[in-house]
Amino acid sequence: MNATGALGRYGEELAARLLTDAGMTVLARNWRYGRAGEIDIVARDGDTVVVCEVKTRRASPFEHPMAALTRTKAERLRHLAACWLERQGGMPPGGVRIDLVGVVLPRRGAPLLEHVRGVA
Repeated sequence: MNATGALGRYGEELAARLLTDAGMTVLARNWRYGRAGEIDIVARDGDTVVVCEVKTRRASPFEHPMAALTRTKAERLRHLAACWLERQGGMPPGGVRIDLVGVVLPRRGAPLLEHVRGVA
């Protein structure tokens, strides 16, 4: 695994812990659907399925991880969410929500995590 992959995996681990600490249950990590792409984390929040995109960046004056969710990426996540639900037997009572967790790793100190619900 290269440095970028390791950074992403670390961010996903932190995000999974954040979601679990918030009372969610992680159902799957790095769920792939052929060439359509990958969902970083699928979780359950009560009776809602949460498709969670995780963006991890080292601290820099440039792009914040939360700015990395483009319209194209949001559309891809909606498609992947539909594929996940189809494979799991359909829409849960609480529907589906797409969340974003941004992870910033400063040069010193603890990682900074931001969880935004319902981004797409």
